[in-house]
Amino acid sequence: MTTTSPATPSESTAPAPHMAGNFAPVAEELTAYDLPVTGTIPPELSGWFLRNGPNPKDAASPHWFFGDGMVHGLRLEGGRAVSYRNRWVRTATFTDGLPGRDAQGRRNLAAGVANTHVVRHAGRTFALVESSLPYEIDCRPGHELETVGAYDFGGRLATAMTAHPKTCPTTGELHFFGYDVAPPYLTYHRADASGELVVSRPVDMPASTMMHDFHLTAGHVVFMDLPLVFDRNHPGLPYRWDPEHGARLGVLRRDDPHAEVRWLPLDPCYVFHALNAHDDGADRIVLYVSRYADFGGATPPCLWRWTIDLTAGTVTEEQLDDHPCEFPRVDDRLAGRPARFGHATAGELPGSGPVPGALLRYDLRTGSVVRHDFGPGRTPGEAVFAPADDLPGGRGWLMTYVYDARTDTSDLVVLDAEDISADPVAMVRLPQRVPYGFHGNWLPDPVS
Repeated sequence: MTTTSPATPSESTAPAPHMAGNFAPVAEELTAYDLPVTGTIPPELSGWFLRNGPNPKDAASPHWFFGDGMVHGLRLEGGRAVSYRNRWVRTATFTDGLPGRDAQGRRNLAAGVANTHVVRHAGRTFALVESSLPYEIDCRPGHELETVGAYDFGGRLATAMTAHPKTCPTTGELHFFGYDVAPPYLTYHRADASGELVVSRPVDMPASTMMHDFHLTAGHVVFMDLPLVFDRNHPGLPYRWDPEHGARLGVLRRDDPHAEVRWLPLDPCYVFHALNAHDDGADRIVLYVSRYADFGGATPPCLWRWTIDLTAGTVTEEQLDDHPCEFPRVDDRLAGRPARFGHATAGELPGSGPVPGALLRYDLRTGSVVRHDFGPGRTPGEAVFAPADDLPGGRGWLMTYVYDARTDTSDLVVLDAEDISADPVAMVRLPQRVPYGFHGNWLPDPVS
C-alpha cells in the first residue's frame, strides 16, 4: 500500500462544491484482494473495469476539471472480484510540475492531468485529458495501473488528444481530434488498427471553442463547434458562454479525410457528451446527444436527437426525454452504427446538492425509458456496457461505481442490461469510496 497525505485545508474555510462530499479526493493508493461480493458475478466477465477522474494530490483544485487523474480499477475473473487498486496517473505535471507552456511560450504537450477517460487501442491503455498527449498505463499482471509515460504515436502526434476518441468496430481505426487555443484550433487524426497514426489534418475554425466530444458514423466524422469560447481572462474555467458565436456541426467524409468540412447551423446549445450516431441512407445522419440549453445555466441536460439532411443542408433538433441525464453510452461494438438501446446517468454535479441517483435505459426505436433507482443516498457514476457474447447489441451487463452517502463507501454494481429495473446481478464492496469522476471502460481479457 502507498499512502500520500494531502494538505489539510483551513478548518475555517468551507470547501468549494467540487472539493466537498464525494467530490473530495481520497488520500491513499490501495491494493486489496478477494473483495466481498453480494449476488453472483457473471463468469463471462474476465478483465478490468477502469474509471478515471480528478483526485488532486494536494487536496486543492480551482475547478473540478483540473484535479490530478486517478484511475480506479477492479479486476474480475472466474466469478470473483480478484482485486481493486487505485493509482494516480503520474504525468509530468504530477511528478515534476511541468507547466503547460515553457519559458518561450511554447506548449508542453506532455503537461496535463490525464483525468478524464481511460481507453484501449492496439494493445495500449491510455489515460486521457483533452489538453495534453495521452498517457499510457500498464495493465499487465504485476504492473497494474502503473504509468508508462506520455505517448505521441512515435513522434507523429503534434497536438493534444481528445478524451473521447472513437473506435470504428468495423475497421478497428481510432478516430480523434485535438483542439488548441491558438491556430490551428482543430486538428483531426486517425490511427489504424495497428496503432499507427495515418491521418492528421487541420480543420479551419474561426475561434477556439471547447470541443469535448464529437461523432463517428460508418461514413462520416461530425464535429461540434458550440459557443463555449476560449477566454484567458475568464475566472475558473477559461471559457465563456457566447451565443453570438453561433453553433454548427461540421461534416467530414471518412473516405476523403482531407476534404473540406461542411458546416451546418443549429440553435446555440452545449454538449459535453454524445450517445451515438449513424448514417440513415446516403444523405442523412442521426446523432444522439446529452444537450444543455446553455453552459452554466440552471437547465439540466436531456437527451436530444439531431438529424442532418445533407441534401437540404439542415439540422432538425428534437428533445426525446425530459429526464436530466449525462454520461450517455451504448454498446461500443455499435459505435457509429444504428443502436436500439442507449443508457445515461442521473447523478450529482458540483453544487447541485443531493439528487436521486438513477440509471436510465433508452429504447431509441420506441422512445420508452426504463429507470433503475439505487436507493436513498446512493449515487451512480457513468455506467459501462460489458458484453456477454460476440453479437453487437446482444445481451450484457451495465457496470458502475455507486457511492453510498450514508456509509461513505462505494460499490461496484452490475446490472442486467436487458432488465435494469431488476435488483443488481452483483455488488462488490470496495475498500474505500470512489470519488465522483468522469469516464471509464470495461477492458475484457484478450481471447487466447
